[in-house]
Amino acid sequence: MNKPPIVSESGTAAKAAGVADAGRAPTPLVGAAFETGAAAAWQLPKDGAPEIAFAGRSNSGKSSAINALARQTRLAFASRTPGRTQLINFFRLRGGALVADLPGYGYAAVPRALKKDWQEFLWLYVTTRTSLVGLVLVVDARHGLRTMDEQLLGGFLPSGRPVLILATKIDKLNQAERKAAAVGIRNRLGEVFPECASAVRVIAFSVPSRLGVEEADATIASWIA
Repeated sequence: MNKPPIVSESGTAAKAAGVADAGRAPTPLVGAAFETGAAAAWQLPKDGAPEIAFAGRSNSGKSSAINALARQTRLAFASRTPGRTQLINFFRLRGGALVADLPGYGYAAVPRALKKDWQEFLWLYVTTRTSLVGLVLVVDARHGLRTMDEQLLGGFLPSGRPVLILATKIDKLNQAERKAAAVGIRNRLGEVFPECASAVRVIAFSVPSRLGVEEADATIASWIA
């Protein structure tokens, strides 16, 4: 990837947005429905609704994470060939906000010219989209932050907007490895982004065991409440 040079709700509105009401846990992605796909800037939604972007390397578990948070099995689709999805896919939430499922990055087998085009589009979206209120970065806990993850964070964090890192596939690690993985990600954030690390929350996440789902729900709900 090339580097170029919140208020509480109540009543009906809160329920529509998936925000906790009368002790109910927030589930902001439940009820999400596909809205549109964009392969270029002119195709992006124009209504100005707040957007939450999901990003991550190919095969990091991003589609599975979105589906888990939406309590659906087929909302977000993972291509059979990693790295082939070239669109930013938008899903409309009940309260009107949007989830943007960004193309996976870092898959070596994609033709260089094609990879360059959609990574530049992804970079443009993340660094200039004014309606983007938060970023969910999906990271395979077994591998931690990679170079392109850090580049993406480097383009987004200076804006002061929050980031949630989902350390996925944590169930594939034993207890000691899980703790080490989360600590490793946090330590790396402190090394690379010492002034911005406090804006990032790291959650251990597992789709099979539902670990981290409710924590992620609450974080995302706070961004769009």
